[in-house]
Amino acid sequence: MTFLLEVTMDDAALTEDPAGELGRILRYWGGNLRHYPLEAGDEAAIYDSAYREVGQWRIVAS
Repeated sequence: MTFLLEVTMDDAALTEDPAGELGRILRYWGGNLRHYPLEAGDEAAIYDSAYREVGQWRIVAS
């Protein structure tokens, strides 16, 4: 399996403070992954600090 995380960097929050906002996204979703079985097909939208969708993570079969 492969874990893929995609974040669009042209969002307003990511443009203003890319390292800070991306760090927040990675910390939040890193902690949140325990709520998923982490099997092929699992996925979720990723949101910035203003709750705007900026990407997604997903697990695909290799």
